[in-house]
Amino acid sequence: MQMKQLIMSKNCHAMLYIVVFMTMICYNNLVLAQKPSTNDANFYQASPAMMPRDTNAKRKPELVEVHKLDSTIKLDIYYASANKNVFGKKFYSEARAFLQKPAAEAFVRAHHAVKKHGYGLMITDAYRPWRVTKAFWEITPPEKREFVANPNDGSRHNRGCAVDVTLYELATGKEVEMPSKVDEMSERAYPTYMGGTEQSRKLRDLLKMALEAEGFKVIRNEWWHFDYKDWREYPILDVEFQDIK
Repeated sequence: MQMKQLIMSKNCHAMLYIVVFMTMICYNNLVLAQKPSTNDANFYQASPAMMPRDTNAKRKPELVEVHKLDSTIKLDIYYASANKNVFGKKFYSEARAFLQKPAAEAFVRAHHAVKKHGYGLMITDAYRPWRVTKAFWEITPPEKREFVANPNDGSRHNRGCAVDVTLYELATGKEVEMPSKVDEMSERAYPTYMGGTEQSRKLRDLLKMALEAEGFKVIRNEWWHFDYKDWREYPILDVEFQDIK
């Protein structure tokens, strides 16, 4: 009788362990199913309370879609795809490019200037919501953070006054060769880098000349990144593309 009770007790414990184990598996599967992928643009969320505020920025934002001002400006928005950017993740739900209106109009003028040389401007990024800047900082190794903006300060991209841009050939529609790839985190990305081919350096300098003639300024470590002169006048923004009116 005692042996029978012992066997029944062990069986009960075994069944209890199985029930608990199966419950844990079901719970974990449910959590994983609900958790967004890090390749999903919706994954990168940040509390608005965390975003820095610039009390000196008094100008009202007026973001406009650059491509609508001139349809011959090409778009290749790296952060709208996990396959294009250095992080290998998707950050934008839509492949669109916005700038503050004066910056956008100046950009169009620069586009017309390079067209005289047989080239056009191709945007790889422009206005960037602050939450994406924060995500960049968090996933970038400390030794490479010179290539990303500190979210505590905000980015000129967040103000709608920075654009990442390269050239394409009008005749073929193909992107030109530059001394480095856009988004490359190396010395080749510097606008003063003297390596690469002579032609690639000439095209890099043509891009710089055209944009700086219209009030943009290339930054010290990325030949493709240009800040518009009035960036300090605009606030840091965290508006999603679909919510821009």
